[in-house]
Amino acid sequence: MQKAFKDTPLVEISLRKYERPEGLEGRELVKKLCLSVGLLQPGDSRDVVVDVLHSLLIARRQHLLLSSEEIKDRVIKLREQSNLPMVGIASSNIRRQLLRLRNIFLVEKVKNNYRINEHATLGEIFNEKIEKFLLPSILARVKEYLSTVDKEFSDMTKG
Repeated sequence: MQKAFKDTPLVEISLRKYERPEGLEGRELVKKLCLSVGLLQPGDSRDVVVDVLHSLLIARRQHLLLSSEEIKDRVIKLREQSNLPMVGIASSNIRRQLLRLRNIFLVEKVKNNYRINEHATLGEIFNEKIEKFLLPSILARVKEYLSTVDKEFSDMTKG
C-alpha cells in the first residue's frame, strides 16, 4: 500500500526582493520587511502581523518581554495611531501571528512572554537562523525532489 504524502509543508519561507528601503520608516518599513520575508502577501489587507512585529521591535529597545495580551494592547494603539481598522486584533489571531513569527525564528517565547529572538538584531537572526539553518535544509530537500523526479522521468535509453 502506498503512503499518502501530506501537502502541508514541514517549514515554509517566501523571500521577495523589493526596492531599497530608503525613505521608509516605522510601520511602513516593518510592513516591507514582512512582505520581503513572506509574512504578508502583496495586496493583503489582513496585515496585523506588521503591528505585532512592530510592537516587539519597539519593546526590544528596552529589552522587554511582552505577554500576548500586552502585544494585543500595543497593536491596538499602533493601529489607532495609523488610523487603521481594528481587524485581526482578537487574542487568538495575535497568538497565531506570534506563532508565524516564531516559526521563522524572528520571535521566541520565554515563559508565556514574547520577544525578538534573544533581543538580537534582525540581521543577526536572519544570518544565524534563516540563512545558515532554515534555507540549507529547505534547499537540500528541494534538491532531493529534483533528483527523484529526474530519476523517475529520465530517458531510459541513455546509459
